[in-house]
Amino acid sequence: MSEKRKSGASVPRATTSKYQPSAPSSTMTYVLGGIAILVIAGLVIGGIWWSGRDKGTADQSALASSSTMIVGPENAPLIDVFEDPLCPVCKLFEQQSGPAITAAVNEGKLRVRYHTLNFLDSKSATGDYSSRAAGALTCVAQEQNTDLFLRFHSALFAAQPAEDGTGSITSPELARLATEQGATPATAKCITDNEKVAQAQQNAATSSDELKKAAGQVGTPSVLHDGKPVEGLLDGSGWLDGILAGKS
Repeated sequence: MSEKRKSGASVPRATTSKYQPSAPSSTMTYVLGGIAILVIAGLVIGGIWWSGRDKGTADQSALASSSTMIVGPENAPLIDVFEDPLCPVCKLFEQQSGPAITAAVNEGKLRVRYHTLNFLDSKSATGDYSSRAAGALTCVAQEQNTDLFLRFHSALFAAQPAEDGTGSITSPELARLATEQGATPATAKCITDNEKVAQAQQNAATSSDELKKAAGQVGTPSVLHDGKPVEGLLDGSGWLDGILAGKS
């Protein structure tokens, strides 16, 4: 921007210089052009890298260590399932896809890492039902019995209390439910005494963080396959058919 002239100031006369600028050589043009391309490419690559960092990806080792139970063979397609025991939509998901997941696991076609979240604790009558149910699942998981875990997992959602805070299931009742599915007396005591609630709460926090990295938000039910969110979870078990067929 040019400066305003001051009143009364003399205007200098133009002078003719003997120096005349010459056009840059073609070599210099190529050099400058090449530098510009490198700078632009660097900005583009850097932008993509930072964009990827902003989106984030779940840490597979963290997902493994924070899971409540891992079932199925190691060489099978892997999914991560995130649920809250008090979530009504999770109950619907279990009703629609639970039998298909169990069948695929039993047939050696699927590997599942179950993650039990607890963000609905405050919606329960006792204020801690999700955490206690997660602790109960963790106690059952200690037996390393896939059939037992899947039976108890299904029974837990079938017996789900109301989310409006009017119903709850005590820890001894959770222990009795586990015993009905074949859990040992030691596991029943583990549930009754809430021995694994603190561990379950810690796992829930880590699992929530990893889900948020991968999906951008935390919600249940959620499923990750190859670290990416799976769509259509409430449209029946078609989403699982696609994974088993290698289409997603």
